[in-house]
Amino acid sequence: MEEGRFSLDIRRKFFSGRVVRDWNRLPGEVVGAPSLEALKARMDGGL
Repeated sequence: MEEGRFSLDIRRKFFSGRVVRDWNRLPGEVVGAPSLEALKARMDGGL
């Protein structure tokens, strides 16, 4: 097998890594919502 044939940078593709990166970009008032319904309303208003 040839060396360098496969890409081993799989960390970028993990679900948790993608979610955390996007979650950290949200404004504080969206993240601090007291309920799921409030979170949805704030995300719709903020985005």
